[in-house]
Amino acid sequence: MGGRNSALLAESYTDWWSLAGVDALVGEVPAGWLDVPAANDGAAKPKISPIAEPEAAPLPAALQRQEAPVGAEAKGPIELPADWDTFRNWLANSPDVPGSQWDARRVLPVGNPEAPLMLLTAWPEMDDQRDGELFAGPAGQLLDAMLRAIGTTRSDCYLASLAITRPPGGRIDERDAAELDRLLWHHLRLAKPERLLLIGSDIVRMTANIQLADARGKLLDINQDGRKVDAVAVAHPAMLLARPAQKAAAWDSLKLFNRGR
Repeated sequence: MGGRNSALLAESYTDWWSLAGVDALVGEVPAGWLDVPAANDGAAKPKISPIAEPEAAPLPAALQRQEAPVGAEAKGPIELPADWDTFRNWLANSPDVPGSQWDARRVLPVGNPEAPLMLLTAWPEMDDQRDGELFAGPAGQLLDAMLRAIGTTRSDCYLASLAITRPPGGRIDERDAAELDRLLWHHLRLAKPERLLLIGSDIVRMTANIQLADARGKLLDINQDGRKVDAVAVAHPAMLLARPAQKAAAWDSLKLFNRGR
């Protein structure tokens, strides 16, 4: 009885291996069971058809970056024009302007540089780049309301951005930061503002060496060639539209301009 059971058990084993596709116990060629197939062996890898990812929708043409013309590589420090009219023309046309390499569309300062209040931001926003003017679109409408709250309008101010085009992703490297720092103080030296409204965290950090959150409700002293300029800092209106809770902090700073009036 035991022999018959053993035979049945052996037959069931061989049937299982047959179903598994094994039809011989020993092959004619030795197999290296511990050999690891080469990582780049295409024959050893199953071919898997890649799944095509959907392409991201392109930005509208008006918001797409336009390549600036390639100018000659700068040799040493750039010479900055010493008088106002030459400086304005240089900003508009020179390939040596720091930041002009980022986009062909330049967004230039507007207004009278002798205005009592200068509005300064780091660089144009995407809407500004599209429309060719600073503080365009809904952000500009909010800025106008902020200026009315302190008794002025943008036509009574001088508006400028440190860089005349927007850097990719709104970020700059150390080399660009050094060139823009030089341009910043030269621009302020020529404009000689009585008061300065710093708009956006980037320009606050570059000008006052302080984080925007730490500037809330503070009158900042900007030392320009021994002359102190009263300045306050606010978030960019585009940020205030996205985060309305920050409007209170902007008002805490703006109302400092009304002291003593």
